Amino acid sequence: MSKTITVKKGLSLKLKGEAEKAFVQLEKKSDLFAIVPEDFTGVTPRLSVKVGDSVQAGDPLFYHKKFPEVRFVSPVSGEVTAIERGAKRKILSIQVRPTQDATSPTAKKFAPLDVDSASSQAIKEYILTSGLWGFIRQRPYDIIAEPNALPRDIFVTAYFTAPLAPDFSFILEQGNNLQYLKTALKALRKLTAGKLYLSVKEPLNTMIEGVEECIAKGPHPAGTVGFLINATKPINKGDIVWTLKATDLLVMGKLMETGIADYSRTVALTGSEATQRGYTTIVPGCLLQEEIATTIPASPKRHLRLINGDVYTGKKIDEQRPFASWDIDQTTLIPEGDETNEFLGWIAPRLNQFSISKTYFSWLFPKKRYSLDARLKGGERHMIMSGEFEKVFPLNIMPEALLKATIAFNVDKMEALGIYEVAPEDFALCEFVDSSKQPLQQIIRQGLDMLYKEMN
Repeated sequence: MSKTITVKKGLSLKLKGEAEKAFVQLEKKSDLFAIVPEDFTGVTPRLSVKVGDSVQAGDPLFYHKKFPEVRFVSPVSGEVTAIERGAKRKILSIQVRPTQDATSPTAKKFAPLDVDSASSQAIKEYILTSGLWGFIRQRPYDIIAEPNALPRDIFVTAYFTAPLAPDFSFILEQGNNLQYLKTALKALRKLTAGKLYLSVKEPLNTMIEGVEECIAKGPHPAGTVGFLINATKPINKGDIVWTLKATDLLVMGKLMETGIADYSRTVALTGSEATQRGYTTIVPGCLLQEEIATTIPASPKRHLRLINGDVYTGKKIDEQRPFASWDIDQTTLIPEGDETNEFLGWIAPRLNQFSISKTYFSWLFPKKRYSLDARLKGGERHMIMSGEFEKVFPLNIMPEALLKATIAFNVDKMEALGIYEVAPEDFALCEFVDSSKQPLQQIIRQGLDMLYKEMN
């Protein structure tokens, strides 16, 4: 029987540009793919290839220095054309150009996995070998999971509540996705001695032993895995849990069922400035702007920002970071706003601007959708103890106190205030409403990284 968990504090930001429930055919395809090690938090990369090597989709490009069995693979078949490095020879990306001729290497084939009879060790080795381990994150620290750890529980979210987020129920209706989801759930269930908690909008009735469905209700962050953990079985010091998105499970289940190294994903094309909005299939690592070029205005009237993800936690696509992430589920196209000059600035009364503090009259229209740009609308200053965060932060944690302890790197206070339970995305709403314009997600990320080094 499903359990209902309800968010009483939160915020649903209604933006224009929701994806239509239909598939969009993209005309132009990326001619270059890359894996970016920085996308895999906590991983120190060591190369498995060199420039000029031919690879198949599914062949390892690099591995985790601390855990060499954790491999990160090429999403396409082709030739390694570049290994981009930054300061201190840090690996920024491993680039692969797919070959188009008839002699090009095909995708690597793995043996299909019978999850009903497979042991937990066999399942773990399969996930590691096929390059799927990068989907599994671990709390505390919100890093790529350590393969030698036994998680207390596993948490999967199949309900996305961020602005313009994809509708997972629509994705699940396509092809054999429901079967792929069930296959992956059965496999992951064997990797924990505890339960697998699945956050859903409506019951899926998977009827898998050890899988507990939790119906999430309320505004964002009802669909985040952080809220799922806090509302069901919070993390205590010494606990280890694993987290995933249900969209990751579709890729995992498909590979287990077919044995074909196909890492393509269904992605929602969203944003007020997108000329086409809907769903499409994208191979991770592509040059995202080229891949979805037909959805971007050819002659935009204003400067645009393309985001890999949602407006809260997504990453800006630019020359320094042009590639789609490994776990991409959504693209968002919004105005940059840097060329906008408003008479009287924020002080002018208006109806087309959103404000949580009722600065504008738009609060009188709760169902209104907005076309917001990327401007910060204010300067960064010292944190004000205003109680803003508590209005949108549903976790049983004091966010302001935890953030201050993290800035000061007071380990004892950080532990007492719940640092082991959180991830940067849990503070995305706080960052959005923060009148002090502090980079709260970055503060938590840096705090978790420093704490991990301190404890390990």
